Amino acid sequence: MTNQTTTPAYRAYILFILVVVYTFNFIDRQIVGILAVPIKAELGLTDIQLSLMGGLAFALFYTFLGIPIAMLADRKSRVWIMTVALTVWSAMTAACGFAQNFLQLFFARLGVGVGEAGGVAPAYSLIADYFPQEKRARALSIYSFGIPVGSALGILLGGVLTSYLDWRAAFMIVGLMGLLIAPVFRLTVREPVRGGLDGKNAVTTPASIGDVVRTLTRKPSFWGMSLGAASSSMMGYGLIFWLPSFFVRSFGTELPEFFSWMPAFLIPANASELLYASYFYATILLTGGTAGIWLGGVFADKYGADKKAAYALIPAIAFLITIPFFVVGVLASSLWVVFFSFLVLQALSLVWLGPVISAFQHLVQPNMRATASAIFLFINNLIGIGLGSLAIGALSDGLNARYGDESLRYAILSGIVFYIIAAAFFLWVSPLLKRDWQDA
Repeated sequence: MTNQTTTPAYRAYILFILVVVYTFNFIDRQIVGILAVPIKAELGLTDIQLSLMGGLAFALFYTFLGIPIAMLADRKSRVWIMTVALTVWSAMTAACGFAQNFLQLFFARLGVGVGEAGGVAPAYSLIADYFPQEKRARALSIYSFGIPVGSALGILLGGVLTSYLDWRAAFMIVGLMGLLIAPVFRLTVREPVRGGLDGKNAVTTPASIGDVVRTLTRKPSFWGMSLGAASSSMMGYGLIFWLPSFFVRSFGTELPEFFSWMPAFLIPANASELLYASYFYATILLTGGTAGIWLGGVFADKYGADKKAAYALIPAIAFLITIPFFVVGVLASSLWVVFFSFLVLQALSLVWLGPVISAFQHLVQPNMRATASAIFLFINNLIGIGLGSLAIGALSDGLNARYGDESLRYAILSGIVFYIIAAAFFLWVSPLLKRDWQDA
C-alpha cells in the first residue's frame, strides 16, 4: 500500500505550500525596496540608512542564527521549525508599520531576519526527502519560484497598498497575511523520513557542526559555489532593493505613458510614480525570474546526470551572457529598452539557483543537509544582503553631488564586476564537482 506522504499528489502539495511560505519570506524581505521611497520622505532618511535598514538590519540575525537553527533542523521536526519561523517573521513585518524613526524600523527589520533564519535551510532538506535525486534540481527550482514571485508581490503590494493607504498599512497587511498561513502549514505538512530516498547507505544519525565543517573543508567546490553565488547575490539583492528607486528617479515621468494600455480600474486617478514603478519592476521580476529559475533546474537535471560539472558551468555561462544586457539596461534612455534588457538580465541572473542548491544536497549526507545549506546561506546572504544594497547606497550618496538623481544609475552600473567574479568562481569549481559529489 502506498504511503500517503509519497504519492505524487501529496508531493505536489508539499512543493506548493513550501513555495507559498517562501513567497511570503520574500514578500516580507523585499517589500521594503518599494516602500523605501515613502519611508525616506516621511522619516527623512539617507540612502545609506535605507540600505542599512533593507540589508544589514535583516542580514545580521538572518545569517548568524541560520546555522544553529539548521543544526536543530537536522535533528528535530523541520515542519515545526518552519512554522515558528513563519510566525515570527510575519509578526515582525507587521511591527515595521508601527515604527516612528530609523532605529525602531531598524530593530523591527532585525526581528524579520530572526524569523526568516529558520525558513529556508529546513525547506531544502524537506524537499530532498520528498523528491528522488533525478528530480531534485527541478523541485528545488520550483521551490525557488518563491524568490521572483515573492519579490514581485512584495514590490506590487507595497506600491498598491501605499497608493491606496500608506506604507505603514502595507507592512501590517502583508505581515498579517503570513500569520494566517502558519497554522495551515503546520496542520497539513508531514515530516518525511530523513534520507528515505537516498538508498540504504544514507547516513541519518545527527552530525555535529564539527563533522559538517570537516566534511565541507574537503570539498572546495562547496566554497567556490558559495562565493560565486554570494557575488551574484550582491547585485541580485542590491537591484531588488534599489531598482524601484532608480526607476522613479530616472524614469518617473515616463512610467505613466509606458502603462497607458492598462485598464483604468487598476490605476487610481492620483496614481504616484511609485505605483507605476511597482508595476514595471514586478513584471520584470515575475516573468524573467521564474523563467530563468525553471530553465536552470531543467538544464541541471538534463546535463548534470552525466556531467557533474554542468551544475557549475550552467550558472557561469548565464552570468557571462548577463553582462551586455546589464550595461544596456542601466545606460539606456528608452524605457522599453530598459524593460527588455532587465527582463533578460533577471532571467539569466537567477539560472544558478536550481543547479547550485541541488548540488549542495549531494555534497553531503542527508544528516548534514540543513546545516550545510545554512552555511551556504550564511555566506551568500551575509555578503549578498548585508553588502549589496549598502554598497550601491553608499556609492549613490557619494556620487550625488556630481550626478544628482542620476547618481543611482552609475552606482548600479559599477556592480557589473560582481557578475564577472561570480562567473569566475563557477568556472573554477566546475571540474571539482565530480570528485566532491557524495555518490562518487
